[in-house]
Amino acid sequence: MKKIQVITLFPEMFDGVLNSSMLWKAQDQKLVEFRLIQLRQFGLGPRQQVDDTPYGGGDGMLLKPEPLFAAVEDAQAYDPTAKVVLMTPRGQRWKQALAQSWADADQGYIFICGRYEGYDERILSVVDEQVSVGDYILTGGELPAMTIIDSIVRLIPGVLGGENSAAIESFSDGETLEFPQYTRPEDYKGMKVPPVLMSGNHAAIAKWRAENSVKADSLKTSS
Repeated sequence: MKKIQVITLFPEMFDGVLNSSMLWKAQDQKLVEFRLIQLRQFGLGPRQQVDDTPYGGGDGMLLKPEPLFAAVEDAQAYDPTAKVVLMTPRGQRWKQALAQSWADADQGYIFICGRYEGYDERILSVVDEQVSVGDYILTGGELPAMTIIDSIVRLIPGVLGGENSAAIESFSDGETLEFPQYTRPEDYKGMKVPPVLMSGNHAAIAKWRAENSVKADSLKTSS
């Protein structure tokens, strides 16, 4: 069973995502275990302080090192071999190949979700990977963590169900987007299903699908 832990100030954000659809199925089938760690329980003093002003001045607040280190230590005590992952725009760009690699790996993950203006840089001393979901800024690391968790868990064998479901998806080969697909009715408002898909000719269908898979690079636009 793959163990996935998340360190966050807002664990309630994960309830609907982790307990729905394929992520719920993965838990129900004992393929994955989720554990949410409330960072504030490691906060300092009677107010459980987790942030403070940055040295050198500047707007906003930074997550303090003491609560972060304590939360990571708690997570590592639960799963000593887990990889510690920090969600940050400075990290490597998340891709389908990474999702597959992390799904295949025989280890768990500890996701740290930042907030406010960031975190004390010293937390990097216990971080194994820094990951980004794109060149933009969000309020916190929770949504990126959910995205990455979803992309990993759905690739664990037995979660999707269909033997080839993941293999034919967009980016599964690192280059192309999935071919167009259709279901009943054959004709809807004058828009018809391509005849080849109803021909029963599997070789012709495979050729059509290959020809109609879009190269990922073709969708990139210059700024």
